[in-house]
Amino acid sequence: MQEMDWVEVVVEKSQYASHGVHKGMQGWICDERNIENGWLVNFPQYGEKDDIATIAVQEEDLHLLPDGMNAAANEEIRVRFEALEKDEGVENISEGLSQILCKHRNAVQIEQN
Repeated sequence: MQEMDWVEVVVEKSQYASHGVHKGMQGWICDERNIENGWLVNFPQYGEKDDIATIAVQEEDLHLLPDGMNAAANEEIRVRFEALEKDEGVENISEGLSQILCKHRNAVQIEQN
């Protein structure tokens, strides 16, 4: 991986969640330095909205996205995660996130065909 690469977070960790970053969110590496096997990653929202976060993420927690990223997915994950956490409790969050990720992956596959 290197600066300007598009990446996706592949794990749910409290150290990322405390900054609003969750499994499935996509961002870009915004610093050329790899420090202690971690990258500084920016997680944008769609359009003119403020970024979700710019945080250090371990390389093993990232998946390279060679075809680009989808910032709109970040917003939906953030909103749904907040709603699940508030309304349904932590035990149902993984199931809800899986539904969101499947929906976006299916949309990307249809768009590419």
